[in-house]
Amino acid sequence: MSADGNWKITINTPMGAQTVNATITTNGDTFTGSTSGQMGTQSVEGKVNGDTLVWSTQITSPMPMTLEFEATVSGDSMSGNVKLGAFGSAPLSGVRA
Repeated sequence: MSADGNWKITINTPMGAQTVNATITTNGDTFTGSTSGQMGTQSVEGKVNGDTLVWSTQITSPMPMTLEFEATVSGDSMSGNVKLGAFGSAPLSGVRA
C-alpha cells in the first residue's frame, strides 16, 4: 500500500460535508503532509500501520477541538472515521487526486 500523493477527502460532519485536499508522504511507519480546506492549511504527521493511517489535528473553527483520523487506503481510495471531540464520529472517504 502506498498512500503517497495527493488526496481529496470528504468528511460527512453533522454540519454537512467538508472537503479537504491532502498531500501525504510516507516514510516507514510514519507519514507527513499537509491539508487545506475551509479551515485553512495545516501540517500533519501520523502513523502508518499496514494500509491504515492514523493522525490528529487541532481546529479552531467553528470551535476549538481535536479531530482524530483513522483511514484505510485501498488503491486510489480511502475510507475511515474522524472522532469529532465531544460530537461523536463522522465517516470519511477519499480519492487520489
